[in-house]
Amino acid sequence: MTAGRWAWVCAPAAVVLAATLWAALTPVKVGVRDEIFEIPKGTWARRMAGDKVEILPSTIRLTLGVRDTLVLVNQDEVPQTFGPVLMMPGQSFRLPFGVASSYQFACTAHASGQMTVIVDAMPVSAWGRLLWRVGRFMRSGRWP
Repeated sequence: MTAGRWAWVCAPAAVVLAATLWAALTPVKVGVRDEIFEIPKGTWARRMAGDKVEILPSTIRLTLGVRDTLVLVNQDEVPQTFGPVLMMPGQSFRLPFGVASSYQFACTAHASGQMTVIVDAMPVSAWGRLLWRVGRFMRSGRWP
């Protein structure tokens, strides 16, 4: 193999290796720890009209120390219930999580009436950070 061909083979491999090392070794940090979801205006009316409205995901994934606070904003014209909290129109509800676990909440913004919040532990190992970044990218389509 000539030197030119060898460079064409090695250059992409070096870029992939460098990106993988960066994703594994760089600490996970974000500026804002809130994960915000809005209940849009007209959600309740559309649901009462028989429309299968899914405005919030049935499962929300958060990560301790990264995105560990769920914020729900009720832009609808009617009150919405999330767990034991009644959110009036225009109000928001902020719920910080401190323990990695899976949580079930009653939620009137869902057709099923239930929402699951999965809180993952912060990835501390290089392999854990790499898997966390890839998983987050696969779920959201944006690099964390």
